[in-house]
Amino acid sequence: MTQTKKHHICMQMATTLSTHMLLSIFFFINAIPALLSCPSHQKQALLHFKSTLTTTATTTTNASSYQWVQLKSWNPTSDCCSWERVNCDGTTTVMELHLDALVLPLPDIDPVPVVFSDILVPLFHIRSLKLLDISNNGLQGEIPGDGFINLTQLIHLDMSYNFFNGSIPSQLYLLTNLSYLDMGINSLEGELGPELGSFRNLTMLRLYGNYFQGPIPSQLYELESLQEVDLSENNLNGSLSVEVGKLVNLESLILAANFLLGKVPEEIGNLTKLREFSLQNNHFSGGIPSSIVNLKKLEILDLSINAFSTQIPSSLGTLPNITALALGDNQFTGPLPWSIQNLSKLQLLRLHDNMLNGEIPTWLFKITSLRSLSIGGSGLLWNNEAKIVPRCSLGMLSMYSCNISGQIPKWLSTQKDMYMLDLSKNKLEGRFPDFLTEGILQVIILSENNLSGSIPPRLFESWNILVLDLSKNNFSGELPKNIGNAKRVHILNLSENKFSGQIPMSISNSSNLGILDLGKNKLSGVTFPAWGDNLNSLDLSYNNFSGKIPTNLPKGMKYLFLGENKFCGTLPWNLTKLVNLQYLDVHGNNITGYLHHTLPQIPTLEALILRNNSLEGYIPSSISNLSSLRILDLSHNDLTGIIPQELANLPKMIEPLHISTPHPIFHNIRHFDGDYNPEDLIVNWKKLFQGLAFRNIRSYSLLDLSHNRICGKIPSSLGKLKALKVLNISRNKISGHIPVKKWIR
Repeated sequence: MTQTKKHHICMQMATTLSTHMLLSIFFFINAIPALLSCPSHQKQALLHFKSTLTTTATTTTNASSYQWVQLKSWNPTSDCCSWERVNCDGTTTVMELHLDALVLPLPDIDPVPVVFSDILVPLFHIRSLKLLDISNNGLQGEIPGDGFINLTQLIHLDMSYNFFNGSIPSQLYLLTNLSYLDMGINSLEGELGPELGSFRNLTMLRLYGNYFQGPIPSQLYELESLQEVDLSENNLNGSLSVEVGKLVNLESLILAANFLLGKVPEEIGNLTKLREFSLQNNHFSGGIPSSIVNLKKLEILDLSINAFSTQIPSSLGTLPNITALALGDNQFTGPLPWSIQNLSKLQLLRLHDNMLNGEIPTWLFKITSLRSLSIGGSGLLWNNEAKIVPRCSLGMLSMYSCNISGQIPKWLSTQKDMYMLDLSKNKLEGRFPDFLTEGILQVIILSENNLSGSIPPRLFESWNILVLDLSKNNFSGELPKNIGNAKRVHILNLSENKFSGQIPMSISNSSNLGILDLGKNKLSGVTFPAWGDNLNSLDLSYNNFSGKIPTNLPKGMKYLFLGENKFCGTLPWNLTKLVNLQYLDVHGNNITGYLHHTLPQIPTLEALILRNNSLEGYIPSSISNLSSLRILDLSHNDLTGIIPQELANLPKMIEPLHISTPHPIFHNIRHFDGDYNPEDLIVNWKKLFQGLAFRNIRSYSLLDLSHNRICGKIPSSLGKLKALKVLNISRNKISGHIPVKKWIR
């Protein structure tokens, strides 16, 4: 074979080998995406989850009230490791699913459960998961323990802000690798059992905002890796065990809003890493343990709303990192320790509602870091001769019931960053100062003083005002014509003054107004402004209004007080449209007509007070449709007929309502940053006004039919009304015996 031919054959072989090598490399490179993509069964599980979510979004009754995340990147043709909210490890196995807030209520929509927990079933096939976040999705139903048992590698599990109910399933305690467990803000119940001890690796435990009851299990104190424990807003009882001293790695311990009692053990001083400690709103008593001096890293200490007594220890002044100190609503005695002024980082100080004595020390206003000060009702009194030159810049100041007299202190004009001021229940005199209209104040509470004069119109030109309470003073004159220019105001209380004239029509511009109280003034008029849709409480009682009852009331109205005016005519038929109305008081007017024709049929109504009017006719059998009624006062009218048997069918009057002492509002200062959110105050104000203020109504029932012309015998069925505390049928033409309540032995 010639040399040339050999060379040609070699070239052909080389070319063939090169082609094979290139083809092999080509096919290998093209196979890489398949090799590096997530396992097909995990992709199919995620696609199944998306499909179920999409179906729910299109078929649920109230789905249109929610915003649904589309998960657009989740498609069959792409690698699931590249999808949004999905994280994989180096081998393309799905490790983390961040599926929080997939379902969010639209603005102004109260969240309600819309998604059943069985939507989670496809996710339980992804056994490699180490992190699963399904928080804030409106999930309802019991926690699917049979599914979670498959996720034994989970380290981080967040199920908070849903509507899960029932108890914690036993299978969940088998997830022993868990380091982070958040089940806060659900409807879980039952006792926390010894099974908690199985979470040996747990560093974060959050069970706040549920209905757990019973004592804190001793096994919890064995989890020495814990760094954060939040069991707040439950129904836990019992004491805080001395074993808490074992949790030496704790940085945050939140037990607020429970029913815990007893003394705080000295062993709390062992927790030297503690930065936040809250026992707010419990039944703890005794004193602050002396060992608290060891907690040098402590930043937030909240012991408010308990029964602590003795003096406030001066050792608190040795905690150099304290930013928030809340001791309000207790029974602390003695003077305020001067050592508090050593807390150079102190931003929030709450001492209100205690039994302290002495003067309010002027050095408080020299703590340059101080931003929020609440000392009202603490027992400390204001020295009206004191010269105050503040070195702090307060955002919030509450000094109610501090014996402040004279004019509103002028040094307040230096507080340019103040947006919440409460000087109520003092002895203030004079006019409303101009400097209070010049800043950024959002909440002004000056009730129960002796202030006089007119309200400066400039106050209502402020875009900032959210809450204005000037009740129980001596203000007079007409209401400012521009009162409606304060378009953001939520609460306006001008009751118990001497205002006269009509309600300015501009108030219809206050579209955010939720509570309006103009009661006990000298206001008059027969026409009324167009009330905003957000108005849910209106008090016009004890004035000189006349004409017919206003009919342009918003559908969301809950509380309507029109008593002691000069209203006439019949009860308007469209009161029945107020489907949320709970309290209707029209007493002391000249309302006429036949009750059996005009009785408002509102199932939510808890109190109906029509006494001292000129109503005629009889009590209709349809009274039983008022299924929430607890208080019925029809006295001092001209009613005839008999007492209807149907009165005995009112369910809220039949069964006594057992109301446990409610938690006062849980003020969370957990993430206090030197600021105070006035929106929180508005929410709290509304809860107090609409909730606790009417608690007495819900704790007893009253039936007053006296001073009419009702005849016949007393129905024996009235003996079924076990919850009835007051029954007055005097001054009628009734015969027979008052039936003994069947539940009395």
